[in-house]
Amino acid sequence: MEWLTAYKLPIGDSAEAIVDWLKTNGAGFFDSLASALDTLIDAVLWLLQSPPPIVLIVIFVALTWALQKSWKKCLIVALGMLFILNQDYWEDTTETLSLILVSCIVCMGIGVPLGILAARKRWVYSGLEPVLDLMQTLPTFVYLIPAVIFFGLGAVPGLIATVIFALPASIRLTYLGIASTPTALSEAATAFGATPMQRLWKVELPSAFPQIMVGLNQTIMLSLSMVVIATLVGAGGLGTPVLNGLNRMKPDLGFESGFVIVALATVLRVMLEVRKESTQ
Repeated sequence: MEWLTAYKLPIGDSAEAIVDWLKTNGAGFFDSLASALDTLIDAVLWLLQSPPPIVLIVIFVALTWALQKSWKKCLIVALGMLFILNQDYWEDTTETLSLILVSCIVCMGIGVPLGILAARKRWVYSGLEPVLDLMQTLPTFVYLIPAVIFFGLGAVPGLIATVIFALPASIRLTYLGIASTPTALSEAATAFGATPMQRLWKVELPSAFPQIMVGLNQTIMLSLSMVVIATLVGAGGLGTPVLNGLNRMKPDLGFESGFVIVALATVLRVMLEVRKESTQ
């Protein structure tokens, strides 16, 4: 089979050429984007770290009550946050949480409009689908390399890798929600003279809201699964003690930080879980 490998497709060379061209011609853009994302991450981190931990716990419990109207879920959130505080991982948790929140802002800000467009124009989704598959199946370390080249070490390349990995969930579920709007509802709105924009805001988005919320939930979970990878490029957060536990072969450190990550995931899932009455 040497004759086949002799005519190897230049995928690696092409990728290197594209990265070099972008690095040479897009330095200003990447520097501006990195500065903007750094500012946003720092602002969210300041909001999370400025108040005393107990105040932030109360805010999280209040948000859970406003969203879920369930004292049991409020209790789960309170216990989860108190467990994180008890294990002395509060600062690491807020660093990870700031990265997750910013990635959700970016993912939902891009994913929801793209999902709506894909549902309105099916050919757009046909073109997006292989790209979304590639984003989710390509090993994260592969696109972490150009992220570090363009943005250097720190939270920003970790954020970029997280967004690439989590973005398909928001696009797919928004598309599914809008495309699944009952035809009778859309036809009734059109018959009553609704414009396409009015139909979107008053019929399609309310109908798709549970799916969009599931997309947000999945985006958060996928973002949280990236904390260790983000730490490899200097993002900090809960991935740092996990890596330290691995490098120093300290199971206590690994299990502590691992259970803290599970607690944070549980808190976020419970807070944003779609209420059953919302789907009726």
